[in-house]
Amino acid sequence: MQTSTRDRIVVTAARLLQRQGYVGTGIKQIAQEAQATLGSVYHFFPGGKEAVAVAAIEHSSQEFAALLQQALDSDPDPAAAVDACAGQLARELRESGWTDGCPVTAAALETLGTDSPIQQACAAALRAWEQQVAGKLLRCGFAAGDARDLAATVLAALEGAEVTAQVTRSAEPLRTVGRQLARLIRSYQAPDG
Repeated sequence: MQTSTRDRIVVTAARLLQRQGYVGTGIKQIAQEAQATLGSVYHFFPGGKEAVAVAAIEHSSQEFAALLQQALDSDPDPAAAVDACAGQLARELRESGWTDGCPVTAAALETLGTDSPIQQACAAALRAWEQQVAGKLLRCGFAAGDARDLAATVLAALEGAEVTAQVTRSAEPLRTVGRQLARLIRSYQAPDG
C-alpha cells in the first residue's frame, strides 16, 4: 500500500516521538527516515517540528484508541476487558524490545507546565482514552460518577505500569495492574452484574 508523503512524515514522526521523545527527535531525522525532503516537511507542516509533533501525537492517539477499543470489546465483562487490555499492552511492549510504550508519554513529560499545542494534543489523547473506558463502563451499567472515576484510575494505572514495565524490562507491572484493576472494577459491580 502506497502512502502519501505527508502520511509517511506523520507516521515516522509518531514512531520517533514514541521512542525518543520530542526533544530527542529532529526535523532532519524525521525527513530522512520518512524518505522525504526537508522542504516537503515544511510544505505540509509550515509550523515546523511542533506542528509535525502535534500531527504525530494525534495519529498515535487514534492508533492507540483503536487498540484500546479492541481490548475493551474483547469481553462483555469490563473487568476482564481491562485486564485483557493490560495484557495486550504487555505483549506489544515486550515485542517492541521495551521501546514502544505509550505514544504520548515522552512528549507529554517534556512539555509539562506549558500550554503548548503538544501538551494540548497529549491531554486530548488522554481524555479521549479515558472516555473510551468510561463508555465501556457506562454501557455495562455503572453509575456515571463511578464510570468516570474508574476510567481515570484505569488510565493512570496503565500509564504508570507501562512506564514501569519499560524501565524494568518486565511485563509483570502491567500484568499486576491488570489483575488489580479487574478486582477494583468488580468491587463496583452489583452482585448480579
